[in-house]
Amino acid sequence: MDRETATPRIDSMPGERARAWVEHHREAAAPSEHSHAFVWDITADAEGPFVTDVDGNVLMDFTCHIGAAPLGYGNPKILEKVREFDLVEPLKIAGQDLYFAGGNGLDDREFPGSSRLMHELVDRSSQYGHDTVFLSNSGGEAVENAMKVAYDACERPKYGITFTGAFHGRTLGTLSITRAKDVYTRKFPEIAGIREVPFCADRTCSPGTCDCGFFRGSGSRSRLEELFAPEFRSLDPAEVAYIVMEPIQGVGGYNFPSEAFTSEVARVSERYDIPLIVDEIQTGVGRSGRMWASDHYDLEPDLITAGKALRVGATVGRGELFPDEPNRLGSTWGGGDVVSSMYGVFTLEAIDEYDLTANATERGRQMRELLADADPEGVVDVRGLGLLLAVEFDTAERRDAVVEAALSRGLMTLGCGKKTVRLLPPLDVTEREIELGGSLFVESVEAVA
Repeated sequence: MDRETATPRIDSMPGERARAWVEHHREAAAPSEHSHAFVWDITADAEGPFVTDVDGNVLMDFTCHIGAAPLGYGNPKILEKVREFDLVEPLKIAGQDLYFAGGNGLDDREFPGSSRLMHELVDRSSQYGHDTVFLSNSGGEAVENAMKVAYDACERPKYGITFTGAFHGRTLGTLSITRAKDVYTRKFPEIAGIREVPFCADRTCSPGTCDCGFFRGSGSRSRLEELFAPEFRSLDPAEVAYIVMEPIQGVGGYNFPSEAFTSEVARVSERYDIPLIVDEIQTGVGRSGRMWASDHYDLEPDLITAGKALRVGATVGRGELFPDEPNRLGSTWGGGDVVSSMYGVFTLEAIDEYDLTANATERGRQMRELLADADPEGVVDVRGLGLLLAVEFDTAERRDAVVEAALSRGLMTLGCGKKTVRLLPPLDVTEREIELGGSLFVESVEAVA
């Protein structure tokens, strides 16, 4: 496949072989969420956003596996480095119990392991005073461990604060702080002491114009402040272990907050000395145009959680928060195995080497301008930061129809929130690919209209 000339090609979607694979999968698999009846042929041509399915259809994937494949498919920026050395066995090691190294010294760049990955993350988070990392297998585990770190650091932990619309994972602990769709949380028990405040998703609001309920009345006080202020106090701040938030809500609808909101969260966190956990599972590792989406706001995270694009789960923060007692966090099958660490390091190196944060900023701007100029019927908002892109429709039915119409034309997209489509092109997406994908999307919207 020549990425410079590739275009989507659809005969039937899903094709006969894809339908057979889906049926075969479901014979043994527990019911789960699959966005499309798309079956990737891992033996066929694929590069960047272009991928071939088992029926020979060529598609553009503007989902990047919900951001978990930051450079798309078969990208030589990663694979050329991986091919340079022979893999070892066992690949999956006891990442928190056994050390491993490449054998060529502390600065070994040929065989980057978990130590190298953790130092890379510290370097990219030093602006927040972060110097410590705990690796795990997934983003959900990263959030779980951030909660554990915060509970352990609090002398009298009773409470945690989350936000309306939040999504932090599917484990029982992370579901306790999730406030997105009912299907994620219904009937599952919740950690005691979780309190919820509104997430102000109006990116242009001020305290005086806020109508989501986060700022009260004239905007003189926020709902978050009211939890702790002496005249309103319902919680003792000394008993609050953490405030946890997504800098930009993902599953909840790609909700971009205002500077007034993020500044108030940061102020309350600092004033009452409550650790701020910022969930960067979907927004981090360059997708917003900076390493962390927090870098765009007046936020001072005490703990950052990463996953997806990083290829491992990581809880990053200031060392004084982390417990120093052995086995307090560790587990035999913790993160940091050979392959995951290597891919994480190579992803960070590619972002630096090819200046992909700048590319995310420019290509994201291109896509927003293309969609704004087209002004297709039924679109009520186009928003984004870097390659975190969202198109909101007037109805959920129109949104769903557009996702299907785009897929029939060879463009994979994802819904989120109630009536929004999210677009997550690879971080090295080109000008041609944005033009092509954007045109297919506009064509799909117009076909539905």
